[in-house]
Amino acid sequence: MYLDSAIIVKLLVREPDSGWFNEHLDGLKFQTSELALTEVPAALLAKERAGQLTDLKRAAARVRFEEMVEDEALVLLPLNRAVLQRAANIIQACHPRVPLRTLDAIHVATCDLSNCAPLCATDNRLRAAAQHLGLQLFPDRPEDVTIAN
Repeated sequence: MYLDSAIIVKLLVREPDSGWFNEHLDGLKFQTSELALTEVPAALLAKERAGQLTDLKRAAARVRFEEMVEDEALVLLPLNRAVLQRAANIIQACHPRVPLRTLDAIHVATCDLSNCAPLCATDNRLRAAAQHLGLQLFPDRPEDVTIAN
């Protein structure tokens, strides 16, 4: 299963739907782009700036992320020229129906080239691009994800 960086963050820190993802993804092995090496820490810092995380919780989440990579529970797939070219082609193929962002296109391209679907994501644009390519998605429907109160 391929994880978008936003899903990795949900597994590291408490978000409204973290419980659902932790329950449904527990014990699985994952793949993601090396892009996550930048995206995940950046997202954690953004949460700290927004007052959603303390610096200690952010640091602990960063350590858990590094442990997932080290233990190969999360395998990082290369970010290379082939991925970047595929991402550019996906952006073009989705235009104008899906205004796909560059980093999301890189995730879709990495998943596609590595044949590691389903792609686990909640972002609507990323999901629309994956559907356009015929990639399997998880969850099947975003509305299946339950939010903790």
